[in-house]
Amino acid sequence: MKAMRQNDRWRWLTAGAVAVCLLAFTLLIGLLAWQGMRAFWPQPVDLYQLQPPDGEPVKLLGETVQRQQHGSGWRYVVKTGNRDFAPPDFRVIDSQNQAEIRQPPDVMVLQRRSGGNAYGWFIELRENNEVLTARDRDALLHQRLKAAHEQLRQASQIRRIDMARLNAQLENLQQQAEEQQRKGVFSARRQSEYDANSAALQRRFSALANQLSQLQSESQRDVLVLRDVQGQDHVIPLAQIVAAWYPNSMSFGQKVQHFFSQVWQFVSNNPAAGESESGALPAIFGTVLMVLLMSVIVMPLGVVAALWLHEYAGRNALTRLVRIAVVNLAGVPSIVYGVFGLGFFVWLIGGTIDQLFYSRALPNPTFGTPGLLWAALTLALLTLPVVIVATEEGLSRIPDSLRQGSLALGATQAETLWRVVLPLAVPAMLTGLILAVARAAGETAPLMLVGVVKMVPELPVDAVFPYLHLDRKFMHLGFQIYDLAFQSPNIDADRPLVYATALLLVVIILSLNLLAMVLRHRLRERYRLMTH
Repeated sequence: MKAMRQNDRWRWLTAGAVAVCLLAFTLLIGLLAWQGMRAFWPQPVDLYQLQPPDGEPVKLLGETVQRQQHGSGWRYVVKTGNRDFAPPDFRVIDSQNQAEIRQPPDVMVLQRRSGGNAYGWFIELRENNEVLTARDRDALLHQRLKAAHEQLRQASQIRRIDMARLNAQLENLQQQAEEQQRKGVFSARRQSEYDANSAALQRRFSALANQLSQLQSESQRDVLVLRDVQGQDHVIPLAQIVAAWYPNSMSFGQKVQHFFSQVWQFVSNNPAAGESESGALPAIFGTVLMVLLMSVIVMPLGVVAALWLHEYAGRNALTRLVRIAVVNLAGVPSIVYGVFGLGFFVWLIGGTIDQLFYSRALPNPTFGTPGLLWAALTLALLTLPVVIVATEEGLSRIPDSLRQGSLALGATQAETLWRVVLPLAVPAMLTGLILAVARAAGETAPLMLVGVVKMVPELPVDAVFPYLHLDRKFMHLGFQIYDLAFQSPNIDADRPLVYATALLLVVIILSLNLLAMVLRHRLRERYRLMTH
C-alpha cells in the first residue's frame, strides 16, 4: 500500500508538470496570436479634437492604441500613420479634458508598399493628371488597383525569371567562348556563331527591358489623391498601394474577409520584390528550406556515428572519449558554432572551392561567402549530438536476440543492420530529427554569421539552372523577428508584426514536428510486432 501511495504521488506530480507545460505553451500561443493577429484586423479610425494643457487645439486622425486617465487629465496614444509626410507614426497627447472623438464613416486607410499606412479622405482618382469620374468611385479604384497589381506582377516576373534566364544564358555563352579560346579551338566559324547567338540574346534582353519599362510606366499612370486631417492633399500612385478600405463603415463579415486577406498577403508577399513592406514569404521559404537541407545532412551523419558507436566500436578509451565529446558538443553555445562555420566552412572550404572551380569570378566570391549551404552545414553540426544520442538510445532498446537470430540464419552483420536493426531504430531516429528541427529552426545567432541577411533580391530557388542555388544568402524568420524588434526604425509600428512573425515561426516548427511524429508513430506500429 505504501508503494502504491508513492506511485500515486509520482503520477500526480508528473501529471501536474505536464499540465503546467501545456498551460504555458497554450498561453504563449494565445499571447502571440492575440498580439499578432490584431495587426491584420481592421481597427476603427478615430478623429480627435482635444485641447492640450499648453498649446492650441489639436486634430488627430488615427487608430487609438491607448486611452487612459493621467492625473487630472487624459493621455492618448494614437497611431496617426502618414509616416512619409507627417512623422512620426505615433502621437502621445495629454489633455486636461476628455477629447471629443468621432469615427467618420468615410475615412479611408491605405496600406502602402513603403511608408506604412496612410489615413485620410479619398478625394479623387487621376490618370495622367486627368480626373477620372465614375458613378461608383470605390469600384473604379479597386478595378484600377487590381490592374496596377497585375502590371507589377508581370514586371516582377520579367525581372526575376525572364531576364535572369537570359543573363544566365549570356554568361554560359561567354564562358564557353573563353574555354574554347584557352584550348585554342576558337575558330572564325565559332566566333561568328558566338556573335550571332550573343546578338540574338541581347535583342531579346532589350525587348524585355522595353516591356519592363512600359509596364513600370503604366503602373505609375494612375494616382489617388488623399486629404489628411489638416486639409492637405497628397498624391499617392496606385502602384504604391497594397489595399484600401473604410474601417468605420465595414460590417463584421467584411472585417473577417479583410482579416484573412491581410493574413494571406503577409505570408505570401515578397518585400524584396516591392509587393509589401512586411511580406514574410522569403523568410518562410528560407526557414523551411534550410531546415530540410540541415535534416538531409545531419541524419546520415548522426545515424552512421551512432551505428559505429553502438554496433562496431567496443568499450574502450576511444569510444568513451567520443561519447564525452558528443555530450560536450551538445552544450556548446550556438554562436560558437557560427564562428566555427564562418571560419571553417565559409573561409576555408568555400575559399578553396572558389580557387579551384570559380577562379574566373575572383576576387568576387562564389562559395567563399556566407550562404545557404554553409548555414545548413553549421546547423547540422550543431544538432549532430542530438541525433547521435537519440539514435544510440533507440539501438540500445533493440533486443540482442533479434541480431543473434539474424546472424544464426546466415545473414551478415551488414545485412542484419540494414534489414533488422535500422528499421526498428527508425522511430528513435525520427525522435532525434524532431529534436534537431526544434532547435535548428529557432536558431538565429549562428545564422547571422553564415548566411542570413535582412533582405535578399531573389530566392535560393528559381527557374535558372541548377534551380537550387546553395551559394545564395537567404532570409529567416528568427532573424526577421530580431530585426523587427531591435533594428526597425519604427519599432512601435512593427511590434504587432514581431508577434505575428513569432507565431508563424512557432507554427512552422510545430508543423514540422507533427509531421515527423506522425511518421514515427506509423513506423513504430509497423515494426512493433518484430520485437515480440
